Amino acid sequence: MLDPNSTRDVGPRVGTPLWVYLASTTAAGFALLGVSLFNFGLDRLQELAAKPLIWVILCMVIIGELRPIVRSRMPSDDGVPTSLPFGFALLISYGLPVAGLVQAIATAIAGVARGYSTHRTVFNLAQYTLSFGAANAVLLLASGAAPWVPHGPELLIVMLSGATYFVSNLVLVECAVAMHERVPLHLAFGKDLGQRLFVNGVLFSLAPLVVVAMNHSVWLVPLFSLPLVALYTSATLSAKREYQANHDELTGLANRKLLILRTQEALSEAQQRKQRVGLLLLDLDRFKEVNDTLGHPTGDRLLQTVARRLAHSVRPGDLVARLGGDEFAVLLPQVRDAASAREVAARLRVSLAEPVRLDGMDFDLEVSVGIALYPNHAPDFELLMQRADIAMYVAKERRTGVELYAPHKDRNSTARLSLFGELRRALAEGELEMFYQPKVSLDDHRAVGLEALVRWRHPKRGILPPEEFVPLAEQSYLMRSFTHEVMESTLPRISHWWSEGHRLPVAVNLSARELLDPTLPEIVAAGLSRHGVPPEALRLEISERVMVAEADAVTPIILTLSDLGVSLSLDDFGTGYFTLARIKGLPVEEIKIDESFVRRSVDDPDGRVIVESAVDLVGTLGMRAVAEGVETAGVAEAMHAMGCYAAQGRFFAPPLEAAEVVDWLLKNGGLDHSSGERTTSA
Repeated sequence: MLDPNSTRDVGPRVGTPLWVYLASTTAAGFALLGVSLFNFGLDRLQELAAKPLIWVILCMVIIGELRPIVRSRMPSDDGVPTSLPFGFALLISYGLPVAGLVQAIATAIAGVARGYSTHRTVFNLAQYTLSFGAANAVLLLASGAAPWVPHGPELLIVMLSGATYFVSNLVLVECAVAMHERVPLHLAFGKDLGQRLFVNGVLFSLAPLVVVAMNHSVWLVPLFSLPLVALYTSATLSAKREYQANHDELTGLANRKLLILRTQEALSEAQQRKQRVGLLLLDLDRFKEVNDTLGHPTGDRLLQTVARRLAHSVRPGDLVARLGGDEFAVLLPQVRDAASAREVAARLRVSLAEPVRLDGMDFDLEVSVGIALYPNHAPDFELLMQRADIAMYVAKERRTGVELYAPHKDRNSTARLSLFGELRRALAEGELEMFYQPKVSLDDHRAVGLEALVRWRHPKRGILPPEEFVPLAEQSYLMRSFTHEVMESTLPRISHWWSEGHRLPVAVNLSARELLDPTLPEIVAAGLSRHGVPPEALRLEISERVMVAEADAVTPIILTLSDLGVSLSLDDFGTGYFTLARIKGLPVEEIKIDESFVRRSVDDPDGRVIVESAVDLVGTLGMRAVAEGVETAGVAEAMHAMGCYAAQGRFFAPPLEAAEVVDWLLKNGGLDHSSGERTTSA
């Protein structure tokens, strides 16, 4: 007996092809059983019910339904029932009415005992009836009416009848499985076909012996339980060993070995049918905190809950696997496109969003999901897994939840590895250069500061923007060298400008990796001292995204930098959902409104309200607001009207090479040419 709903024991939606198939099969099975019982007659049924033999056989069939011989790829409650020799013996001896009725009673009892849903139980009952009906037709055509005791060459008829039963049952069940799991019919038929033939052949071979025993003594029949118990035990142990080898002990999910096998099968089928295969890699966020705080037993129970939720959220035919720790994988043997894979990923995240209550505490689960598709991203399992892993780490780093693999995000691609080697050389040979973009007062359009922007003057590719190489440094051991190079390029320039009277604060951007370095304050202090730069000449810009993701970790370092006398600025405000109320108590003097909000505020009334509200709150907190990305006079005027103190953008000046800065300041910076002193304060 197979389960056409093995993933989830939930009935199909009314009107779907699977529902139509199950309903029509069930109706046909019940109709056949009803007609055969009507023709058999109530009197004959009552006469048979008085025989102890029928009750003994019924007990054996019930026990056999509860103890199937499992297959290696099936849950322990599915397989070929050991009731088959006894049910088939009744078919040979008494025909379809008796065999069908006894089997129906046993199936109903087993369904209740094992907690099957109604639709599953009635389908199983119907498929048995139809299969027995086909086998009975062969017996009637060859031997006439029952009762009948086969002997000699007549055993060939029994074999033919058994083969008819096997094929009928296989077709009825696997058609339902194929529709439920959305796999081609030939794949459903082909799964473990050799093992099924062997097990069914052994069980069918016992049926004639049961018939002989029934005709000699009713008490001989229970003796067949001994070889069946031996067969059941052997098959169960074998299946258990294979199950343990292919499944995770803690969660019961597939392990890496089974995932590899199923993925390779899916890739082979997809190649033939020109379809896509999806692989999703999932990693729980902050799971280590649970283990460290509450211990591994609580963490294990949390993983078991996650496993159950994932297993009940995938589509029929998909495979959920645990790879180890808090890392899971989901194989989508068939997926239409990237959007469909994202839908599955979103559904998995939703399934885990509901808090889990353990030991009187509620745990909020968040998961990062990476997606890779065949053939779009990889041709085999190893590369598919690697690229799903890359996408998952991108989702974790960017806190986006779900990411599809993209080559330009692959820090391990050949091009990126090559660029990494060149960056190491560039740091050693001084190819990094600092450009400086003025920050201009919106009252009088005079410079009130500069922002240092790193560029790489690549010998072959020209000047590279920071987004092409800074992430490489952040993700490697080069970060400290990179920070040192930026400081050593910027601080001497600041010292030179201030000594000549161009006393504008110069801002340097800090990444999350730099802010998480506990030695950063020491590096900054040593650089200021070495180059004779007053602390007020340096301003450090911190991205809002860093404050959202790592606020607790970076706050001590921010406070230490402030104690040095270095001013701080919050950059890219509006991109990380950081509320200004959370900044209270931090030594931030300036808020830089991200250019995406600046652009929206000109044409979008809602955007304007947001910016105006932010500027008002900034002023209330004693800080100044600076607009980024100002490209036109209209935007500059709008920002001024909203109360922004200053602005940056190509309307005022693009990033300038160091040699161009003084000339630009003399023309636009409000400097007294004779004395070099500013006529207005910064």
